[in-house]
Amino acid sequence: MTKTRPPSRRRKRPAAPKCKDIAPAPPTVPPAPKRRTAPREHAYQALDRGAMATLAPFTAGLSPHAMIDAWADWAMHLARAPGRQLELIERAQTNALKLARYGAETMLGRDVEKPFTEKPWDSRWRHEGWEKLPFGLWQQGFLAVHDWWDAATADLRGLRRQNAERTGFMARQFLDTVSPANFPLANPEILEATARCGGRNWIEGAAHFAEDAMRTITQERKPIPPEFELGKRLACTPGRVVWRNDIMELIQYAPQTETVQAEPVLIVPAWIMKYYVLDLSPHNSLINWLVGQGYTVFCISWCNPTAAQADLALEDYRRRGIMAALEAVNAIVPGAKVHVNGYCLGGTLLAIAVAKMARDRDERLASVTLMAAQVDFVEAGELLLFLDESQVAFLEDLMWSRGYLDRPQMAGAFAAIRSEDLIWSRAVDRYFLGKADLPSDLGVWNGDTTRMPARMHSEYLRGIFLENRITAGRFAVEGRVIALKDIEAPMFVIGTETDHIAPWRSVYKTALFTDCDLHFLLTKGGHNGGILSEPGHKGRHYRIGHRPAGENYRGPDSWLAMHPPKPGSWWPEWGRWLLSHSSDAVAPPAMGAPEAGYPPLELAPGSYIHQP
Repeated sequence: MTKTRPPSRRRKRPAAPKCKDIAPAPPTVPPAPKRRTAPREHAYQALDRGAMATLAPFTAGLSPHAMIDAWADWAMHLARAPGRQLELIERAQTNALKLARYGAETMLGRDVEKPFTEKPWDSRWRHEGWEKLPFGLWQQGFLAVHDWWDAATADLRGLRRQNAERTGFMARQFLDTVSPANFPLANPEILEATARCGGRNWIEGAAHFAEDAMRTITQERKPIPPEFELGKRLACTPGRVVWRNDIMELIQYAPQTETVQAEPVLIVPAWIMKYYVLDLSPHNSLINWLVGQGYTVFCISWCNPTAAQADLALEDYRRRGIMAALEAVNAIVPGAKVHVNGYCLGGTLLAIAVAKMARDRDERLASVTLMAAQVDFVEAGELLLFLDESQVAFLEDLMWSRGYLDRPQMAGAFAAIRSEDLIWSRAVDRYFLGKADLPSDLGVWNGDTTRMPARMHSEYLRGIFLENRITAGRFAVEGRVIALKDIEAPMFVIGTETDHIAPWRSVYKTALFTDCDLHFLLTKGGHNGGILSEPGHKGRHYRIGHRPAGENYRGPDSWLAMHPPKPGSWWPEWGRWLLSHSSDAVAPPAMGAPEAGYPPLELAPGSYIHQP
């Protein structure tokens, strides 16, 4: 049945910027707005901040005060808990007996089940040599100690939960440094490779170590391999940059179908990484797939900020990023409402922008999609281990001296969450087994990190993450508080099952703080891999549920039990939902709108994606 387009109810917007305001060519470093002048700090306070900033590089950006506080809190509460002490003594005895029994029965040649098992993502023990003595006994001894420390740092009455989790995290980090898998004489895979290669793996490993050490010292970023060149192999969906300011470039993608849906799609990626995670290789590019489904797609490409842009604020990213992009889309596709889609932090900022629009009765949106994006941060996952007042102040001092949070601090924090796989397994492969990193599209993107402006990142950490102002009803935009319950546009919220950055139960809480018509979809995979779930991807499944506007809230565990998994990719499900909230097929719009001040500037993927 042919759908009829509803009459436009958009309010009159301010006139679009004139052509002369558009930068004719992208400079290597974008011009930044004049830095805001802050009151002069007291010399003593500046000395304190400088001292902390000097210390930060030696602690990988982690506050030593936060670490000491966590251990002291744990030790004092354990000291006054005789019951927990007896429990831990009993656990140590039980683990020792299990280990002794395993060793004895294995020595007698009996087939016995291992008493301790590794985590599903821990790839250190997959070599068959770990099934034999003495390697199997060493592995089990390590896992037994790991099990004891997990119990020792579990919740304890009176102990702050964050300190319990933080001490457990630090204990795991230390244990992982002394894992038998890290030592050549204790790792059967290394011994086998050395015998097979005649020691050549050591020579190649030494070369890899020297290369990595030099890059660490010089802070030089690893270049993108030629076979993954941006614009040719990655981020290669055809399009044009149609707007640019100092914060972002707006890309409009060329149509791939004879007709398109009347409502365009605007994608807001996270600013912590470059946008092309959503436009990787053609076969797994969400943007390319969406264009192929008959949509006019726009995507923001954020700049990689420098010290000159230290005073960029969250409000700048909302107003001169999302809202400026929306104005451009409205000018290029006039009279049509817009589907907006936000990923990760881009989704959080989009939720703020949408709530502000709803407060002001701005009805330009057809729908809102949030992918792996949180609006409530009480259960924000393992990243909470790195955040408290001491840690945020420490990072602020580090950014105060530089003007931004640099790549190593962010990359190190994400890697430490899965250190057994992202740090130690990789180190063994490169330095002892001599294996080179095999590049992949996702791996190349993962290494192409960006910086974070000091002011904006501080506002995000304090106002959104630490103080949770969005759902607490204390986040103000333009002097007035916003509320997610004001949103009336239909929403599609996506969580991923094994996401340790935006846990799906936290993402699901969007349903708790909104009253609009909402679909929640839970897909297999992690924060990035779950989103990149193209049709044909083997082993994929998803669950989907619908909450009509005004219906009572249902908890995540109850929701999970009620919605069985469906095989396949979630992309077509989302496509059908978008279609149900679209009006009709029309001829594709022109690229840009020169008459409105949005002429095509250059071919996609633009220039900001190449900023080092």
